[in-house]
Amino acid sequence: MTGLVRIDGSMGEGGGQVLRTALALSLTTRRPVEVTRIRAGRTKPGLMRQHLTAVQAAAAVGSGHVTGAEIGSTSLRFEPGTIRSGAFEFSVGTAGSTTLVLQTILPALLTAGGPSSVRLRGGTHNPMAPPFDFLVKAFLPLLGRMGARVEAELVRPGFYPAGGGECLVTVRPVPRLAPLELLARGEVRRRRARAVVSKLSREIATRELSIVSRLLGWEAECLEAVSVDSAGPGNVLSLEMASDGLTELFTGFGERGVSAEAVAERVAREVRGYLASGVPVGEHLADQLLLPMALAGSGAFLTAPLSRHATTNIQVVQAFLPVRFDVEADEKGNCVVRVMK
Repeated sequence: MTGLVRIDGSMGEGGGQVLRTALALSLTTRRPVEVTRIRAGRTKPGLMRQHLTAVQAAAAVGSGHVTGAEIGSTSLRFEPGTIRSGAFEFSVGTAGSTTLVLQTILPALLTAGGPSSVRLRGGTHNPMAPPFDFLVKAFLPLLGRMGARVEAELVRPGFYPAGGGECLVTVRPVPRLAPLELLARGEVRRRRARAVVSKLSREIATRELSIVSRLLGWEAECLEAVSVDSAGPGNVLSLEMASDGLTELFTGFGERGVSAEAVAERVAREVRGYLASGVPVGEHLADQLLLPMALAGSGAFLTAPLSRHATTNIQVVQAFLPVRFDVEADEKGNCVVRVMK
């Protein structure tokens, strides 16, 4: 497939993921892309700071030429050049997500001519994006099973709205990603609940863990309260479950005016739903796996009903790659998603 790819940024859920996936695939396929109506589905359409940082990162890694790269822009044209390896530093400048910037350039760095290091500054634990812990515990290990060699280190956490976080990611290229199948969860072998607070009372973490213990029956040795230092106040509760097939992570964030108990109850309900469904791949992990599986050319996973975010991602991927996604749902709505050429 060659030539310019035109993407309507209002498709599906109309969010920033359309732009990030389009940039990632423009880099890996070496095809120029034009994205119009960027983030048309959001209250404030157009590029915000974290989206602009993703564009700038794509241009740096891919020696790209960009028009329309400015705050508020609703259209953009990106022409990729040669993928570069080396040491990169990108700062979102706000609490905007560092993991979403990484998501944009990681597939390209896996194809580069040598190893790379990426230092990212901004938000590492953001309610509207995969937190750093999800990246390390759930996503990167599966990418590793596909052959990728990626390591990530949290230098300092950054919570919304202060930001100020930093992480360092090292990437070693691979010739090609291998297919992956995740059709069974297997037994849950390990459970861990970690409640983190920054510049807030440790009691908040203790209260969250108490709810987890009561609602999920997790033993005291599975519970950990942690105080960290960051640029501003923050609270994140992460529930990790390692099964035979994979590790999943579910996260809740403390908010002003929302009790610690309410935060924990919300995450516990999500975990209960996941356990009851019997699927190995949760909603957010399903979304993350679509692009690497498409680059591998085949693979399959069992998940709960696909989110609109995921179905939108599928549309963007199929605009660039000669693959198709076969989604077969059972009577409960759970789906087997297969990638094939």
